[in-house]
Amino acid sequence: MHVPDRVIRPQPKTSWLAAAQIPTRFGTFQTNVFRTEEPGDGECSHEHVALVYGDIRGQEGVPVRIHSECMTSEVFASLKCDCKEQLDAAMAEIARRGAGAVLYLRQEGRGIGLANKIRAYNLQSQGHDTVDANRLLGLPDDAREYHAAAHMLLHFDVKSVLLMTNNPAKVVGLTSNGINVIGRIPVVVTPHAHARGYLETKRVRMAHELPTRFDAESAVHGEAE
Repeated sequence: MHVPDRVIRPQPKTSWLAAAQIPTRFGTFQTNVFRTEEPGDGECSHEHVALVYGDIRGQEGVPVRIHSECMTSEVFASLKCDCKEQLDAAMAEIARRGAGAVLYLRQEGRGIGLANKIRAYNLQSQGHDTVDANRLLGLPDDAREYHAAAHMLLHFDVKSVLLMTNNPAKVVGLTSNGINVIGRIPVVVTPHAHARGYLETKRVRMAHELPTRFDAESAVHGEAE
């Protein structure tokens, strides 16, 4: 059973909670915590983070990376994807440019949750790619939402963004939530051999704009399109 990618539901409420300066190996970022409360029966909430470098308030053309949580890569050093490398590359590039933000959203496994992500990994070990594994579980190809990211940008009164992504669907997702995306900055890193099949599936089946071959020469940050 294949579940449609989008369903219509009431919009969650996102509120700012706290902020502090945190030094990182890429520079000092202001860490802002937001909470999103999902409406409906059995309401649940998620805490998201806006890592802000420099002054973005009221600015135009702000480099922004929307990054969904990947515990397996970022905490346990899994080699099945390039999520950790993309996060590091985005933070380094934002610091190099002098201003920008990483919006870290708590939606593991393209929005299906950690347990389902591990179930999908098990199916992938049996020869299914990431798209077919989700569908065999009755899950959408991509269940991520970007309303929380839009609320965070509105909190900082950001006028327009340069979205740091290889995924055109993220541009659509952010613009559909009222954010002016004026360009895209690719984030291409050299993947480990274990991740190449996964990235090829994203390129072929999910329309991610990735090179057909990965090597030291192709792993560069492109300029805004």
